[in-house]
Amino acid sequence: MDKSIAGSTPGLYYREEGIGLPVVLLHGFAEDDAIWDNQVSYLSAYCRVIVPDLPGSGRSPDLTSVKGVEALAGSIATLMDQLAIQQCILIGHSMGGYIALAFAEKYPDRLTALGLFHSTAYADNEEKKTGRQKSIEFIRNNGSAAFIRQSIPNLFSGYTREHHPDMIDGIIGRYSGFSPDSLIAYYEAMIARPDRTAVLRQFAGPVLFVIGKADAVIPMEQVLQQCHLPAISHIHIIENAGHMGMLEAPGRSNTILHSFLNFVLYS
Repeated sequence: MDKSIAGSTPGLYYREEGIGLPVVLLHGFAEDDAIWDNQVSYLSAYCRVIVPDLPGSGRSPDLTSVKGVEALAGSIATLMDQLAIQQCILIGHSMGGYIALAFAEKYPDRLTALGLFHSTAYADNEEKKTGRQKSIEFIRNNGSAAFIRQSIPNLFSGYTREHHPDMIDGIIGRYSGFSPDSLIAYYEAMIARPDRTAVLRQFAGPVLFVIGKADAVIPMEQVLQQCHLPAISHIHIIENAGHMGMLEAPGRSNTILHSFLNFVLYS
């Protein structure tokens, strides 16, 4: 079922399906809840899946008073309060992973497990910050649609670009109208975020790492450097996937997530 709520700051749209163990899935930059459609359909048979639109994305209000990765994490805590969820499994894709790490830093007792889906605990290096600044200027000068057309294909593996161009076209079409102010605010939040490898070292629960072997945004080698930091790590590499494994390999992604949930439930 679909639900819409209005919190204190901010109000968030969210979807909730299934019953049992609460699992919150956070989308990434220039996305919305629909990026997890395959996973919601599959996992809702086994757990309670909650998928919000982050502030400034999809059907959630514009990103006006919630700026910074830490504030975005706070919006998830507010959502959990409104849903009377004391603890959950929190899994974030890309920027959603940065938010999940910020949440784990501030509210560790509210998590039973943490998942980084094509994401990293490292802060941006100077090269990455420069690239994001250039993207901000491109958005200001050319708008969201031109930015989405240019950037989205690079999120996918060469295999996907060759064999599933319709998938990429569909994503471009869905997100071409994204708010430019939100895109810029997200970029600024990502540039400003600190290194959170200490969170991985200190987190007591299991941590899931899902890695695209052909991910050009957050390369496999970078993520593998972090996988030894948590006390309990689950590491999965998806062949023929870039930065969008939930779309490029939905069956494999579903199996990985289901296995991780079972571990949390029954270990």
